[in-house]
Amino acid sequence: AMMAKLPPGPFLYPEDDLTDMPLRLMAAEITREQLFLQMRQEIPYDCAVETISWTEQRDGSARVVQKIFVKRSSQVGIVTGKGGHQIKSISMAAREQLTEVLGRKAHLVVDVKHRPKWQEEASYYAPWGLDHSA
Repeated sequence: AMMAKLPPGPFLYPEDDLTDMPLRLMAAEITREQLFLQMRQEIPYDCAVETISWTEQRDGSARVVQKIFVKRSSQVGIVTGKGGHQIKSISMAAREQLTEVLGRKAHLVVDVKHRPKWQEEASYYAPWGLDHSA
């Protein structure tokens, strides 16, 4: 309804742009979404995902390395799962979604690490343009 009331104007971004979010940040959010979808309990709220590296490969694909940070050491095993089953499921689903968004193959490497005070680190909020001290 609101769109009908707006005056016509030029596109500010190309029509096929999905977001103005940097790819590294978008990739982290895709993985974080899978944490929420697959873990469904309090664990995802204690997790952060950071894209550590993004490398363009010769074949046109992207190699993306991420870390999932958890607040408590006991959560590492929960997110990893027995025999690595849970983290494999999360990373496979995230890789499929990332491949679809990029329109090309993505190689996603995800690791889980205990980082108890990640929520207190200003560096986590900087890529979002948020002021942690506010």
